[in-house]
Amino acid sequence: MTYPLVPDPTEHSLLEDIYALLTGSTLIAIGMVLMKVSGIVTAGVAGLALLVSYQTGWPVGLLFFALNLPFLMLGAFTLGREFVVKTALAILLVLTLVQVMQAATEIRHVHPAFAALAGGTVIGMGILALVRHNCGVGGSNIVALWLQKSRGWNVGRLGLLFDALILAVAATEIPLAKLGWSLLSVVAINGILIAYHRPERYLGR
Repeated sequence: MTYPLVPDPTEHSLLEDIYALLTGSTLIAIGMVLMKVSGIVTAGVAGLALLVSYQTGWPVGLLFFALNLPFLMLGAFTLGREFVVKTALAILLVLTLVQVMQAATEIRHVHPAFAALAGGTVIGMGILALVRHNCGVGGSNIVALWLQKSRGWNVGRLGLLFDALILAVAATEIPLAKLGWSLLSVVAINGILIAYHRPERYLGR
């Protein structure tokens, strides 16, 4: 007797993956725009992109994409093709959405405290939406996810370590007060991942 194949109840559907990509990328883009207006630096490649953008005037979305290319190559060898394809799509979505938001809205002032807490929180929730669907946002996030998969290390704590290095570089480029707000944004982002990204408690994939 043969039995019909039953779909794995823990496997995300294509529609769920698409919705997660759209939701996560939108949240990350909103956070990046808030931080760009306030003049603070944030986590990961997004933080590097903001830092270079302040110094050169180049579009932050384009820098975000370019800086992610070498990390995507790493992801292809360590996390698989599906992860890299989803991550590349997420990066392109963030790139596009940042440009659209900057063109469609006129935000003249955002207090750094609000940008750090609100912007950091929405970026953290955006990253959480992506990583739960086998997707990342590039940069140090790919390295952290690889180390989680291979060593069992916590993504949020690794993120704090990597982001501290980025802020150490930024310390020579931005005022001390904004550096403090930038540190708060890093805590907000990685706090979300430390609290809510617990693979042993989440069955979906």
